[in-house]
Amino acid sequence: MRGHVLLIGLNRPEERNSFESTMLDGLADAYGRLEDDPDAWVGVLFAHGDHFTAGLDLAQVAGRIGSEGGLRHDCGAAIDPWGLVGRERSKPLVAAAQGWCLTLGIELLLASDIRVAADDTRFSQLEVKRGIYPFGGATIRFPREAGWGNAMRWLLTGDEFGPDEALRLGLVQEVVPAGTQLDRAVELAERITDQAAPLGVRLTLASARRAVTEGHQAAADRLVPDLLPLFGSEDAAEGVRSFVERRAARFVGR
Repeated sequence: MRGHVLLIGLNRPEERNSFESTMLDGLADAYGRLEDDPDAWVGVLFAHGDHFTAGLDLAQVAGRIGSEGGLRHDCGAAIDPWGLVGRERSKPLVAAAQGWCLTLGIELLLASDIRVAADDTRFSQLEVKRGIYPFGGATIRFPREAGWGNAMRWLLTGDEFGPDEALRLGLVQEVVPAGTQLDRAVELAERITDQAAPLGVRLTLASARRAVTEGHQAAADRLVPDLLPLFGSEDAAEGVRSFVERRAARFVGR
């Protein structure tokens, strides 16, 4: 933890951070901690070593996929990092990628809120080259983020692309020099924790997601009802005081 920022690191660098069962479950537990720890306001997802992730360790997890029908994380305190089953993450997540970012790695980025890539990052959604197809959310989120034709160009070929194309597509929001991606992600996370009220941030995320998943009217109908309870919060009172006193607000998340 760095202040109110929870650092979540992929740590299997000797295997290019490819996901096996222990890593899948550990990441889901870490997302659960982000959601449930009142001192954690924003998460930063990063990777140790030279690569973000080479994707799934298929040899190790193929049996699990076949028996469980996917990479399920819908029980207990854990939260599915790909946001497909179980309870939904309500706190912001900033992701930082470098080196190889393959398959489930791209889908982790798509499931996060702000994405930073090092200028050495190489991307590929290559499931079609392995006889399967993306099942971690890329078929849902990639077309929404990049547009149909842009997404299909990469989903249907499995071709490799670089950080400039990722930026053009909206897959990442910033490209930075290799080695600085984590620092930049933490900086963005700290801008949120230092300047924004946690309750307001969470409702901002919830409203935007509702618009995407349920549509314009569903989100519009909830704008005022969800806003009203905030007026009675300590953070709202602090926001008014800081405005009157012309100083930075000191939010507490209540």
